[in-house]
Formats: sequence, structure tokens, C-alpha cells
Amino acid sequence: MKGLNILLRKLIKTGAGRIRFAMAIVGLSIAMILILSAVQLQSNYNELLSGSGNRDSIANFLVVNKILTDRNLKNTTLSEAEIQDIGSQSFTDAVGILHSSRFKASIQSSSAQFPFYTDIAFESVPDSFLDVNTKEWYWDESSNFVPIIVPGMFLDIYNFQFSLSQGLPQLTRDVVKMIFFQVNLYDENGGVHSMRGRVVGFSDRVSSLLVPQSFMDWANQQYGTTGNKAPSRIIIRTKDPGNPDLVRYLKEKNLATDQDKTRFSRYRQVVEMVVNISGVTGLLMLLFAVLIFTLFIQLTISSCKEEIKLLLTLGASPKQLSRFLMRQFFPSNIIIIILSLAIVCMLQYLAYRVLAGQQIYISPYISMFSVLTALFILIFIGLVNFINIRKHINYTY
Repeated sequence: MKGLNILLRKLIKTGAGRIRFAMAIVGLSIAMILILSAVQLQSNYNELLSGSGNRDSIANFLVVNKILTDRNLKNTTLSEAEIQDIGSQSFTDAVGILHSSRFKASIQSSSAQFPFYTDIAFESVPDSFLDVNTKEWYWDESSNFVPIIVPGMFLDIYNFQFSLSQGLPQLTRDVVKMIFFQVNLYDENGGVHSMRGRVVGFSDRVSSLLVPQSFMDWANQQYGTTGNKAPSRIIIRTKDPGNPDLVRYLKEKNLATDQDKTRFSRYRQVVEMVVNISGVTGLLMLLFAVLIFTLFIQLTISSCKEEIKLLLTLGASPKQLSRFLMRQFFPSNIIIIILSLAIVCMLQYLAYRVLAGQQIYISPYISMFSVLTALFILIFIGLVNFINIRKHINYTY
């Protein structure tokens, strides 16, 4: 048996055979690196979209309303059917209604040292959609004050524009939370009901003055008009504000939201196209490399056709020859897979370090899907080689 293996090795590894073998190895290696890189790139892409380390608690909440045009003036409310339709979409995780105040209101300073007065309008939203966590977010008729959540940008506008132009002091968030002011509610007959109010938090998610739902319900019942009670704005929670389906739906339904949160939709489509192209390219390269490797085996067997026929005549079995040829060719495939995985591992760790510097987080390790893909390809190549070797030896025999 040992002598047979030595003889077969000498027959197979001629000068031309070694060159063809090297070309097949190089082609298969490049194809493996490409296809595994494409698979890992897709895994990284999915992680960037849905990974907890990359989720934006602000961007994932969108306030939606109808686009105001000349045709729908005074008719921008959302019907129950429209809200249910939005909630049933695949990109929507949850829907919350922004309830508007139906009464006139104003706030004014309780201190002569910091005088101000302005008319205002309140909104309320389900607590699960708030980005402010405070125990003071509660109200009933026995409460000492009305808690209010203010958009963070309001304070920025005051500190860096209004206060400078009016000669007023700049205020930190902590200072604002300490100030009590007067909230005035007006009924339809001009009567005024005053109570104390205080800012208990700042929201970067909803750009309106928010009050607890219990206060909104009470005030609308006591002082609200009997006009249209349908909401004009809703807030939705979505996993991916850049989802092209979401952007397409809003456009088709004549709805609008913060464009800064959805502006990556086009970029995402480009990235998806690049990822898909790289995957298809890697797959085509892999099939081409497998074809080259298969042709190399066929040419090797064909070039040794007479010698193999002689060995079969002398008593060597087709099974022996098939087993020998598999031992000659298949180990190189295992080495190619291992080296390709090692290269992709290094590229993945390098990408992890570079992106971490930009505060974008992916795993430093390759995904299990990449490893399973490599294992599947190894099994596939082994089966193709085995079938071709058996087929051509049996044909020669």
C-alpha cells in the first residue's frame, strides 16, 4: 500500500500538475476570503442596525403628522383608521397618541427678579414614550403643582439667543427645575384658573411642552372647547428610523416626521446594494474557484489515465485510488478554509478598532454565521471533489 501511494504521488505531482494545483489553490483562497468577508459584512451591517450598543433612544421615536398643504388646511387630524394602519406596519413597534390641549393657557413668572409671560399650549403622551424618568411625573387634583417636561432645545434657545439679547441670566437645567411659576388656564367665558407649575425634566424626543395625561384629561374636561378631539400628531417607536419602507410609507400617505432621523434611508439603500453586490461577487468567485479545482482534478486524472488503468489492471481497486486522491486534495481545502477564516478574523478585529474610535460598535469577533458558512463550503467542496474523483476513476476503469 505504501509503495502504491509513492507511485501515485509521483504520477500526479508532475511539473505541470504542480502549477495547475497552485493556480487552483490561489483561486479558491481568494474566493473564500471574498465570500466569508461578504457574509461577515452582512452580519456587521445587521448588528449596526439592530445592536443594542448602536440603538438611538431619540432617533427610534418619530413624531408623525400630516403634511400641511392648501388642500388640507384645518383638516390635519388623524383618523382612528389611519392610526391603526400605521400601527399595523412591520416597521412600527408601538404607537402613542399626542393629546393636545383644547384650552387657552399661559405661564408667567412668580418672581419679580425673573419676569416673563407667554401663551402656551400643552400636549401629553403615554409615559412609555417619554425619555424622562422622574418620580415627580404624577398629577391629581390634590397635587401641589403641575409637573412639566420641556424640550431641551427650548432651554438652548433661551440660554444662547433670548437671554443674551434681553440681558437675562443664563440658566442650567438644575436651576430651571428649582423654579416655580404660575400656570393660567382660561375657560370659554374668560375665567382664569391659576396653579403652580414646575419643570421636572427635559426631553430630547418630543419637541413640545408635556404634562401628565391625568392633568390633560382633567383640564380638557374643565376648560376645553367642544371642537374636534381627534389627534393631529402621533409618536411611533421603530427599530430602524432609516428603514426605506418607513420612508416610502410616509411619503405615500402624505405624512411627515423629523427628516434628520430618516435621512439615512438613501444611504442605507446604497449600503445594502454594496453588501449584496459583494455577496454575489464572492459567491460567483467561489463557484468559479470550485470549477477550477474540479477541472484540475479531472485534468490530473486524465493525464494519468494510462498509468491509473495499469495500476487497476495490476490489482489496485477504484476505492483505493479514490481514497488516495481525496487525501491528496482535500487537506489543502481545510487549510484554505482555516487561513481564510483567520484573515477575516483579523479584518474584523481591525474594523472593530477603527469603528470603536468613531463610537460605532460591532463585535471584535466574527459571527457564528461566518463560521457555519465556511463549514458548509468545506463540506460542499469535499462532496464535489469526491463525486468527481469517483466518477472519473470509474470511467477510466
